[in-house]
Amino acid sequence: MNKYDVLKKYYGYQDFREGQEVLIDSILRRQDVLGIMPTGAGKSICYQLPALLLPGVTLVISPLISLMKDQVQALNQAGIHAAYINSSLSEAQISKALRLAASGRYKIIYAAPERLETYEFLQFAQQARISMVTVDEAHCISQWGQDFRPSYLKIVQFIGKLRERPVISAFTATATEKVKEDIICVLGLQTPRVLVTGFDRKNLYFAVETPRHKEKYVMDYIQEHVTESGIIYCATRKNVDKLYDKLYQEGVAAAKYHAGLSGEERKRNQEDFIYDNRPVMIATNAFGMGIDKSNVRYVIHYNMPQSMENYYQEAGRAGRDGERSECILLYSPQDVMINRFLIENKEQNSGYTQEENAAVREKDEERLRAMTYYCMTTGCLREYILRYFDENGAEYCGNCSNCNSEFEEEDVTEAAEKIIACIREVRQRYGINVIAGMLAGEDRAKLREYGVMMYSSYGSLKGKSETEIKQIIRHLLTERLLITTEDKYALLQVTDLADEITDGTRRVILKQVKRTVEKKETYDNRQKGNSSKARKSDILNSRGLELFEQLRQLRTKIAGEEGLPPYLIFSDKTLVDMCIKVPVSKEEMLRVSGVGENKYKQYGERFMGVIMEYTGGIHEKFFFGEMIDFGEDTTVERMVNGKRKRASGVKRSEFLLTEEQAERFPYADRYLLTELAEKLNELRDAEHVKKISGAEIFRRLRDEECVSELFQDGMWKKVISEKGLENGFFMDLRISKKGTEYEDLYCDRKAQKKILNMVCRDL
Repeated sequence: MNKYDVLKKYYGYQDFREGQEVLIDSILRRQDVLGIMPTGAGKSICYQLPALLLPGVTLVISPLISLMKDQVQALNQAGIHAAYINSSLSEAQISKALRLAASGRYKIIYAAPERLETYEFLQFAQQARISMVTVDEAHCISQWGQDFRPSYLKIVQFIGKLRERPVISAFTATATEKVKEDIICVLGLQTPRVLVTGFDRKNLYFAVETPRHKEKYVMDYIQEHVTESGIIYCATRKNVDKLYDKLYQEGVAAAKYHAGLSGEERKRNQEDFIYDNRPVMIATNAFGMGIDKSNVRYVIHYNMPQSMENYYQEAGRAGRDGERSECILLYSPQDVMINRFLIENKEQNSGYTQEENAAVREKDEERLRAMTYYCMTTGCLREYILRYFDENGAEYCGNCSNCNSEFEEEDVTEAAEKIIACIREVRQRYGINVIAGMLAGEDRAKLREYGVMMYSSYGSLKGKSETEIKQIIRHLLTERLLITTEDKYALLQVTDLADEITDGTRRVILKQVKRTVEKKETYDNRQKGNSSKARKSDILNSRGLELFEQLRQLRTKIAGEEGLPPYLIFSDKTLVDMCIKVPVSKEEMLRVSGVGENKYKQYGERFMGVIMEYTGGIHEKFFFGEMIDFGEDTTVERMVNGKRKRASGVKRSEFLLTEEQAERFPYADRYLLTELAEKLNELRDAEHVKKISGAEIFRRLRDEECVSELFQDGMWKKVISEKGLENGFFMDLRISKKGTEYEDLYCDRKAQKKILNMVCRDL
């Protein structure tokens, strides 16, 4: 079985996503790898699939019990034997699992990093054949990462105790350049294949909102998305409890999660959310790492997180299935103060020196400033995120609140000069509230106490309100013309860049939101090249949405019967694909994305039953846009240009040509198999004969022992046998669309004649 067979049989996919094949091929040739891929990009397949092809056992080191449980359940559902070893199991269960693993029962074992130090686990590892050690959430190994875990430092020591050094693969969704270097160094990766597929999640819509009443905003949003599942993150337990009580009073089926709850309550609430019993989760950032729930349609941050790393990881829990989802941050200036308080009271690492702890604190403050500027920018939010992670993005993405807003520009250079002059006059001793009040000419006790009335800058912007002045100051902060001190007082300071304002070489333009346009795109807009993905409501028509709902209800029923989260049965994306392809046979169902052989055996007939009952055996068009090719004909009716057309009642036969058709074949000096297949299909009787593909021709040639495939240098290569060479097949260089040069299989006139004889031989 090769990698393509494994991909289809167990995962139900025809093709690899970007980056997956590169990492899989590297692992199969026993090369260490580091994959930095966004949440939802399919990192798990990158190590699970080669684990099935490598001899022995693959050990996956994962930080959270919930992550292990989700992954193992998903593997077992797909027909892959896997197990996890963690503190949720009894000692007897752990011993049994290790015995079964040693006997070859499991190909993949998940374990927490703390487990590596136990005697029993080490005994197992030293006796078993461990082909690969995979480090998931690899950023946890770096003290510069947002989730540093000292236990991850034990991984290298553990690997050193094994009989043979296995392949080491490491994966993470978020890593700055410094964290990436740490992962490679600390894990001791040897000449690793490093792949950064990019941090962009095109299906996610990003927004920053500043509502006056956050509770009302959240309540209104949930009511507009009542059928969808979402997570609402709060900075403190107090905010979690307060918001949960409010939603509970309004009858919202919500759960809550924070460290102040008992372990049993946290577990129960988490399972209620995963199983869609309570589709809304309100939580601190203690929740979510390792949650593999694929149908989270929105993530709302009630408060601004401490860092862009935290924000992007938490927001990335939306839309893991690739469907359109929303990430909304509700910002207020008080959020900055809350986070600065949390940083100040963060427990210091006892294993660090005073200088190292100071460096960590400084890095935390730097992250907080970057997060604050994200909330203030009027530029593209996606571009800001990508730039933070050292990646270039377009200045306009068309799929964030800033790109979907119309701005009015105001030249505030004169006001900026007065703000800079004021800060310098008071010797940079005050924060934004005092400076804004002073410039606006306010007369309140605190300002009188500081004696600001004595300065010439007092009242110099009396025509503007404090809110307007603060807005300009925040813009100057995002432009790095001003900075704030790193202590709790956040005093405003002037940078060298401010000289460009005072000497007249730079203008300050403030963009004000004029109008926010509708963020949901139409099908026509998507066809014009907009990169953002659409929700099912944008893809499926009203009939399609009805069918989707019936399939979703069946999924919920099966999940209840088997005690599994619904998304482990089939993802929303798979259900949408069923609505598009309308499968009514095993062959058609196996073409649906996400339906592998094991999933078909378990659920395929039941889902096809719902489809048949709903459609009455008619391949109706349940989506917007052009008609798709349903593949091989069946005896059911199908929609063509909006009208039903009855099929002939007879299935089309496998590809064959008559001798007369074969005589019209246009011979050439050379053809690729795909090019030759196109020429053959032009000759066939389209009404009664199916198409043939280049891949099918290759399979027939392989059966004839003219060609074969060989795994070499990390990839599958076509090989021509002596018989193939005699029949006119040859390899030659080809250049891909991306400019990559590689070898491919060609056929000369003699080989073309050979293939024609093959497709005509049954006549």
